[in-house]
Formats: sequence, structure tokens, C-alpha cells
Amino acid sequence: MCYHAQSQVLLTLIFGDKLSSENIQFGLEGGVNWSTITQTEADQRHASFNLGYYFDIKLKNQWYLNTGVLVKATLGEKGLTAKDLSFLEIPLAEQAGTYTQITNYFILPILFKYNFKNRMYVEAGPQGGLLLSAYVRYEAEVEDTEARVKFHNKDQINTIDAGITFGTGYKLTKKRNSMTLGVKYYHGLTNVYKNNPGTHNNSIFAKLNIPIGAPKKKKKNSPQQETDDKS
Repeated sequence: MCYHAQSQVLLTLIFGDKLSSENIQFGLEGGVNWSTITQTEADQRHASFNLGYYFDIKLKNQWYLNTGVLVKATLGEKGLTAKDLSFLEIPLAEQAGTYTQITNYFILPILFKYNFKNRMYVEAGPQGGLLLSAYVRYEAEVEDTEARVKFHNKDQINTIDAGITFGTGYKLTKKRNSMTLGVKYYHGLTNVYKNNPGTHNNSIFAKLNIPIGAPKKKKKNSPQQETDDKS
């Protein structure tokens, strides 16, 4: 995941200027999300960093299509209980510790976005995720030493995740290629675990969008060119 994220940042910086145009804004999206899974006994949200790229495509007037890919996106939940671990067939350690379900996805949002004249915006639409890896992480302190163990359980989790997302944000300046701050909420509609219906991903995302490359304006013909065109 770290290698993919670093490669994505490098490619975005190199080719960002070529992908931006008058009606398309391209850039990096980074931030933090706090996630949980419904229908489990775990009571703590899992916090993680996100990184990817986005396209902001102008449709008509103040309407835009916001899409892209989060190449480093981790969902899951913290504080799995003995009952949760029993379902996952993970042994409960003698030493008290914290169990966290970690699921790494490629996340693809397809959001319809409306920009207000006061630089605020709202957005909503479907979101999909492709599972890359999954494991339960056990953490504990044993005799002043931190212990950490991974129990891989990708085979217990559905490969495709899908749901709906809605959010809001603020454009920092009036410029077309201004950075934006935003927050969005994702509500999953598909089951996370294969044999446990009702287990859906839910996550709150805080994000910063950084445009790469200035918007390219349409070239205007010179008076001589216009004369030649008419002849």
C-alpha cells in the first residue's frame, strides 16, 4: 500500500499539469477517516490516513462531477470483543490487548457536486471499493514491550464494497485552482463479512484537495486568423 501511494503521488506531480484543463481540475486528495462496521460489538472508530487523486469535471453552470481514486484508504474498526473474535475464528490472547479490524481498499467515489457562490459546496453520490488486503491486528504491552500480531482474514471479507456518500466543503480562494477543505460521510450498503449480514462500513472522511497544474484556457484566434477563416 505504501509503495502504491508513493507512486501515485509521483505520477500526479509529473502529469498533473497535462491532465488539467479549462473544464477539468486534477489533483491530490489527502486526509483522515474514522470508520466502523455495523452489527458488531466493537465500540471504537478506527482512524487512518487516506491518499489518492481526484478529477473535478465541470458539467453545467455550477454543477460538477467529482471522481478519482483513493489508492491508500483503510477502513475497519477498533475494539473487537470476544464475541467478534469468535465469529472471525481468531483466538483470544491471555494478555489483555486491543483487536482492530483493518481493511485496505481502492476507493472510487462518483459524486455530483454543486458549488455555491460563497465558495461552499455540497456533493453526493455512489462510492465503490475494491478490497486489497485485510487482517485483524492485536496490540498489547507485555513486560514493558509492545506486542503486535496480525491475523490475516481477507477470505472472510467481500471483495467489493459499495454504498453512498454525501458531504460538504469550502474553497479557500476564489481561484478556479484553489485548494478545498471538506468532510464527507460514507454509508455502506453491502456486507463487509461474507457470513454476517448487516455488517456495513461507515466512515467519516476529512479531506484536503490540492490542484496540480493550472487550468488551461481556450486559445483565441488572432484577428488575422479570424480573417483567414472567413475568407
